[in-house]
Amino acid sequence: MKALPNILTSLRLVLTLFVFLALATAAGAFPYVSERLTPEAQFSLQRWAFWSFVIAAVTDFFDGWLARRLDAVSVWGAILDPIGDKVLVCGAILGLLALGGQPAIVLPAGLMLFREFTVSALREVGAGKGVKLPVTRLAKWKTTLQLTALTAELLVSSWGAFDLPPDPAIEQPVTLTAHALMWIAAIVTVITGAQYWEQTRKALRGL
Repeated sequence: MKALPNILTSLRLVLTLFVFLALATAAGAFPYVSERLTPEAQFSLQRWAFWSFVIAAVTDFFDGWLARRLDAVSVWGAILDPIGDKVLVCGAILGLLALGGQPAIVLPAGLMLFREFTVSALREVGAGKGVKLPVTRLAKWKTTLQLTALTAELLVSSWGAFDLPPDPAIEQPVTLTAHALMWIAAIVTVITGAQYWEQTRKALRGL
């Protein structure tokens, strides 16, 4: 049972790869494969990508909760969990950008990617100097906001795949809500990135 948290984290990585490949294939990114897909097969890939992302996002909560509940916190889990979070977010963003059709998310998506890679670099440099960057409470909320916003954007991008009514009175408010969530998530993401940058700067100056 103590291996279950790490199994869930590993599952999140596998699902993330599937989400990206499914969305990229549906978007026509794979020669000789995408061009042979029927519209129904493309819609099917988008549906599978959406539900895979939802399952992966849920494991983000349960792996940490189970690790604490089962007293199964491990070094391997501590390494895998943040990697799983970042890969999930980045994979979904790249898949969404491959699908296209939502230019309003390009800037917030780019800010999220920029922050994730920057903080990862800060952690790597800090680790080499013996500096640790503990996860802040706002950073935990940041991940929740990112996953919620990306779920909403995946739904909007796959609207036709779910046979949802093409009624502007319904689709437009949902789309605006999804875009608003993306911007909120992006703003919180940038703020946490700035906080980590300041923490690293102060820690390195004190060495």
